[in-house]
Amino acid sequence: MAWSRLQEDELAARLVLNLRIPRLLAALLLGMTLSAAGMVFQLLFSNPLVEPGFLAVSPGAAFGAAFAIVLLGGGALMTQASAAAFALAGLGFSYLIARRLRFGGWVLRLVLAGIAVSALFSAGVGLLKYIADPLTQLPEITFWLLGSLASITWPKLLSVLPAVVLGLGIVLLFRWRLNVLSLNEETAFSLGAAPNRERLVLIVAAVAPTAALISISGMVSWVGLIVPHITRRLFDADTRFGLPATMLIGGIFTVLCDNAARVLLAGEIPLGILTSLLGALIFLGLMTAQQFRSRP
Repeated sequence: MAWSRLQEDELAARLVLNLRIPRLLAALLLGMTLSAAGMVFQLLFSNPLVEPGFLAVSPGAAFGAAFAIVLLGGGALMTQASAAAFALAGLGFSYLIARRLRFGGWVLRLVLAGIAVSALFSAGVGLLKYIADPLTQLPEITFWLLGSLASITWPKLLSVLPAVVLGLGIVLLFRWRLNVLSLNEETAFSLGAAPNRERLVLIVAAVAPTAALISISGMVSWVGLIVPHITRRLFDADTRFGLPATMLIGGIFTVLCDNAARVLLAGEIPLGILTSLLGALIFLGLMTAQQFRSRP
């Protein structure tokens, strides 16, 4: 019935096929990628509070977008390319700096390097916002940092699809190894794993699609932090089942948030604001419930 109506109404068909479907797919892939990357990072770094932007990925993308808007003309394609390039550069810088540190284990060094590089990129974004044109460039930077899927089209979605499919495919294929790699290095090595090499492969596989999608969506927070916590409540810590479930729940959560962002108010709410608000409320609920259950 709905398809016959679309065939009769050419304008409605174009609206659905050229605007609604690519935006729906982008929201689904964004939620799946951020959630999967969040679970990978939380397990590899043995820290339940890390998210996809942990290794300077999100700050790098923010700096790249602001750099393109202020100094490179601010075209959509240039902003997307610059955000993706600097997001990957954030990971590269974090890795190179961690290699030069001489204290602590590999995970600790990577964490410290990521914090330092994130701070540098954040300072760079602040400087670019200071010198930006307050009437044109500054609002564009601010809106990009809030995150939105309003401008998603088929060309934008298809431009990031190869990196997303390849990265998520590798993460899914290696999901059973996450159970081993989440252990300490000595135990993982004794079980036949090559911890440093395999962790690096998984980190790159998680960061590449994250960087690609952030470049077209802007900053969308809390999805990669909160969804793995929800999944662990439902499927425990076994990543053979937990990782696919995380991707599914994350995709549904982001699609619902994007739909709510479009319909709650007359003007569209930036997606990043809504995911941060709902994510923080859910996180507080989970922590409160955990505290309540832990009481004697």
